[in-house]
Amino acid sequence: VFRNLKDALAIYAKPRPGAETDPIKEKAQLLAELRAALDKALAFAAERGVDPDAVIAAQGFERAAKIRQAAEALLGTDEDKRDFLGLVGTAWKLFKAVLPDPAVLPYRGAMVVLQVIAETMRSLTRAGPSKDLEAVLAEIERLVDQAISGVAIRAPILQGGDLKKLLDLSTIDFDKLAALFAQGSKKTATEVLRGTAERRAKDLAARNPARVSLLERLQKLIDEYNTGSMDIEELFLQLMAFVGDLDEEEQRHIREGLSEEELAIFDILTKPEPKLTKTQEIEVKKLARELLAKLKKEKLVLDWRSKETAKAGVRQTIGEEFDAHLPDVYDRKLFEEKVQRTYQFVFERMGAPTEPTVQ
Repeated sequence: VFRNLKDALAIYAKPRPGAETDPIKEKAQLLAELRAALDKALAFAAERGVDPDAVIAAQGFERAAKIRQAAEALLGTDEDKRDFLGLVGTAWKLFKAVLPDPAVLPYRGAMVVLQVIAETMRSLTRAGPSKDLEAVLAEIERLVDQAISGVAIRAPILQGGDLKKLLDLSTIDFDKLAALFAQGSKKTATEVLRGTAERRAKDLAARNPARVSLLERLQKLIDEYNTGSMDIEELFLQLMAFVGDLDEEEQRHIREGLSEEELAIFDILTKPEPKLTKTQEIEVKKLARELLAKLKKEKLVLDWRSKETAKAGVRQTIGEEFDAHLPDVYDRKLFEEKVQRTYQFVFERMGAPTEPTVQ
């Protein structure tokens, strides 16, 4: 089979520019590369006090605690985290490439522990099914126990996708998170909180382009931490406050008496300028409602975004409604800017109204 495969590749394979002409490597070469890659990952972990052998030797709750402590030790700046995940990712690919050769068995324990620690770190910012943090850690402990004992050693060994099902977190109990921080798992708790903040801020910004400032504010916090301008305690407190502000923003359309889409148009018309009086705000809110209703009823036909006449009709309707109903405080330059931004929002986020399904 191997000889036939090489013959077939010689005939049909077209390597990328700069790539090796023969994509097949001897297992001995892969094993040497695995040893080198794993040594780099182990050295990185050792510098931060992480010893996979100690995780392997531990049992039950002690092992779960050591996994948590390892993730806590390896979570630092974004650069630190990227370096560790990159080293483990390289070693993990080589490990799977050597499998199921028995020569890989001496490296199995350390490799699986490092991969589970890496997946634990990734899981803290990943979206997915809601799980209690303690339950997740218990499942991680079981995974390590099975892998080390050999039950899960197969080709391929547990994939990242398999681990993701165990480790995903989406909704967070903030009281438990604060307790986790107080108990000493500061980096872990902060990483979970950061993941929640990022997912929610991105979702809010996707629904309303005026909320891009939320993403900019969050990135500024992360940058300040990465450069040392803010310590982990301050970052945690700032993220808690930021998530509170996200709660407020998520409910703002209710306070304004608008739908999410109407609020987006209202924000486009009012942010960052002009400054409106209360009476003018009421007029603009009414305009946002009526424009959206008219577009949905008359202009957002099936596949309108692929038809030039339909797109022109949408833009023209926006311009006409703004010209007729916007307060005089909008000068010509500002008027044209608001027309363009509103059209862009409608084009990017609003297709044709949903048609009823025929049974």
